[in-house]
Amino acid sequence: MPSLGKTPSLGKLPSFGKSLLSRRATLATLASAPAIISSAPGVFAQTPAAPALAPAPACILTPAAVPGPFYFDPKLHRADITEGHPGVPLRLRFIVLDAANCALVSGARVDVWQTRADGYYSGYPGQGDKHNVDTSGGTFMRGTQIADARGEALFHTVYPGWYDGRTVHVHFKIFIDDKNMLTGQMYFPDALSQYVFANVGAYRRKAVRNVFNTNDELALQDGTHGGYCDIKEESDHYRATLVVGVSRTVATALEDTARPPVQPRAIVPGVAPEKQKNS
Repeated sequence: MPSLGKTPSLGKLPSFGKSLLSRRATLATLASAPAIISSAPGVFAQTPAAPALAPAPACILTPAAVPGPFYFDPKLHRADITEGHPGVPLRLRFIVLDAANCALVSGARVDVWQTRADGYYSGYPGQGDKHNVDTSGGTFMRGTQIADARGEALFHTVYPGWYDGRTVHVHFKIFIDDKNMLTGQMYFPDALSQYVFANVGAYRRKAVRNVFNTNDELALQDGTHGGYCDIKEESDHYRATLVVGVSRTVATALEDTARPPVQPRAIVPGVAPEKQKNS
């Protein structure tokens, strides 16, 4: 797998004074200039955030969820999974615990996959509101990280979009000693999702969203809300944290995934498809 190297720096970000732009005005500004969001994600929320409580460890198994039809492993060990696609900057923070004793699980492999802002998954045909877009061969919004000594795995992504029939979510798998021990889904607050979709241009669509946390059949199966993230507003991104309780001995990985019709590969910008040798 490609070496991750250092996490890319966001660089010096533009500063908007708190007295100059409200949250709505700032997001509206970004909606008219999506390049700011897609490259070195710019400042988008300058109003003070309510203090967020640190997630309390819970020695319970995180509810399992089906991976859906769109999982594959592109073998990309990377923190930044966006591949330059636009959207509101989001940092995903997974804290992996052993549900038997709350011990941190270092070395666990965490795979994530999600839609980009327009609701498309990479690697499969039938994407989009009309199910007529083929993203076969793409690898955007997918990646792998290894939990550090604190049991943490971090990803740089964008706030996920939505698609027909599902609420907003990010998929994940936890592997321990190369065994798939948990397949789950991370859920987001509906109010925040609606706000992002209404105010940031990359998310705007003609289709109307009509499935939320309250009527999504898979989200409703999460009776403990163990898949609902703790989300906090930072100066230039949102940070979503999920404490994941896993078993080292009992797999809770539900499988119903079909392989993509075209085996995906990492896409190197600026290199003709026929000359790309990576896999």
